[in-house]
Amino acid sequence: MDVTLEHRFADELPEMAIPWAAEQTPDPRLLVLDEDVAAELGVDPSRLTVGLLTGTEVPEGAKPVAQAYAGHQFGGYSPRLGDGRALLLGEINGRDLHLKGSGRTPFARGGDGLAGIGPMLREFIVSKGMHALGIPTTRSLAVVATGRKVLREQPQPGAVLARVAASHLRVGSFQFARATGDAELLRRLADHAIDRHYPALKGDYLGFYDAVVDAQASLIAKWMLVGFVHGVMNTDNMTISGETIDYGPCAFMEAVDPAAVFSSIDTGGRYAFGNQPGIAQWNLARLAEALLPLLHEDEEQAIPLAVASLERFAPRFDAAWTVGMRDKLGLAEDPPAELTTELAELLRAGKIDYTTFFRTLSEAARGNAGLTRALFDDPAAFDAWLPRWQSLSPDAERMDRVNPIYIPRNHLVEEALAAAVDDDLDPLHRLVDAISDPFHERRGLARYAEPAPGDFGPYRTFCGT
Repeated sequence: MDVTLEHRFADELPEMAIPWAAEQTPDPRLLVLDEDVAAELGVDPSRLTVGLLTGTEVPEGAKPVAQAYAGHQFGGYSPRLGDGRALLLGEINGRDLHLKGSGRTPFARGGDGLAGIGPMLREFIVSKGMHALGIPTTRSLAVVATGRKVLREQPQPGAVLARVAASHLRVGSFQFARATGDAELLRRLADHAIDRHYPALKGDYLGFYDAVVDAQASLIAKWMLVGFVHGVMNTDNMTISGETIDYGPCAFMEAVDPAAVFSSIDTGGRYAFGNQPGIAQWNLARLAEALLPLLHEDEEQAIPLAVASLERFAPRFDAAWTVGMRDKLGLAEDPPAELTTELAELLRAGKIDYTTFFRTLSEAARGNAGLTRALFDDPAAFDAWLPRWQSLSPDAERMDRVNPIYIPRNHLVEEALAAAVDDDLDPLHRLVDAISDPFHERRGLARYAEPAPGDFGPYRTFCGT
């Protein structure tokens, strides 16, 4: 097998890596393979066999492991989570090759360790869309059907996702290391993370924490500027690298609503669209707690250092949001705060489709506001807002470069997944083609730019475990 899998994580952090093997697959069949991701790894796609992509046949010398981590899930702390249905096969050219749905591990906690075709293809679709939108994300390399039935709400075909990431280090990784009481393990983990993601900060643990705060502030702003709702922002789902990870109960907001929640398990709205910055900061506070022994030998002196860094999250997020909104509105300078505040309120009050509004607004910059105005049942507030924005000379071309016309709309994702379960991948391929080039309107793709039909109903997503 002409693929080399390095095993740096397994070698450097054996206390957090349990050697393990994937379960055999009865009848593996490749469903989708992203050749762009393979090229970025420097791997010939023809070398990516179903055996490698399911972990059942790995190169000589590979050391597949289940990673240990802890985490706060919906605010409740779990000291031992880990890869319950996943394996880190190793690293290729510095990037992780990781599986989901490859079978039970010692971290399975009563689960079957498997995954269905639907959730794995959801991650393939949405991560592809997020990458095309310019949002840092883990990448889906391939999805392989296993030939095994998986029992969830109803039986569904099983699948394994092969995922690529800068790393799978997360806030929960540091929580686990801190909870062991092994100061040297915590330091080695931090050194490993710094070397992989922030090498210029070698030995600077406060600078490292600051860099993670920066990365997450930027990431969450980018999410929200395209209307993305992660759905399960537990600390084990926040990466140190600043990449989006875990596309379980995620969705894209259509009608503007800060309280938008799509996850079936988020009954209290903890991870609602508008709560995401606050939750990110809460998660980063948990990272600070884990890092305290590295920030200063006297923990009482470490706390104010961490707090000062954490308190910079909100202004950093606000700055990233403002720059993003400036671009979405096509302005040369930051928009007046009252202009964006009023815009947010009129979109919320009118339950306006977020993506359609900004995409059509570029036509208003060209002097034709009819398409945007038609989105409002009562356009009076928009009519009052419009000339104040137009007086700032918005650039329509600039707007079209950042406001997508095609996103992974929820009804289209569900349509593609339902067809795939019935062994029809054509809807998935058509959707992936549309969202892979989200900013350029193309003939024949009008339905991929339209909001969900009225009979689609309330949308709920599931984590797939």
